[in-house]
Amino acid sequence: MTDGEKPRGDGGTATGGSASGLPAAVERCLGAVTDPRRFVAFGGVGGVGLVVDNAALFALVETTGTGATLLKPFSAAVAIAVMFALNERFTFEPRDRSPRAVLRRYLKSNLVRAGGVLVALGVLFVLHDVFGLWYLAANVAGILVAFFVNYAAESLFTWQVQQA
Repeated sequence: MTDGEKPRGDGGTATGGSASGLPAAVERCLGAVTDPRRFVAFGGVGGVGLVVDNAALFALVETTGTGATLLKPFSAAVAIAVMFALNERFTFEPRDRSPRAVLRRYLKSNLVRAGGVLVALGVLFVLHDVFGLWYLAANVAGILVAFFVNYAAESLFTWQVQQA
């Protein structure tokens, strides 16, 4: 607290900061993405998504003979749909479960996860196409890197947990 700020009953200050010196909104966001229960649940769902993504990528590559980098967006789309359904049910527990609200979150999730797909695709390209790593191992590495991007973005934008 600086001179002239008055403490509030919620641990913040009259200027909107918190006891840590961070603005209250930033502290709420950090608290939302560092919730260990939610992080573990999201990680479990991500593990299922990793298996689904790799299985779909394997099936697509082996049946079409097309390169993994070109097919990655399709395997990711399948995994994203599965992970959305699991996160919707087990990880974030949204209050509004109306069909319209679920569709809105699903569309947001796809938009948000596009960033994670780009990260995973970039890692896949570099590790597989440039360095020659087996495409499924490169895909796993890309998914693991993208996991943190997806977790933060999904928490803050799709399910807006900082407002809870």
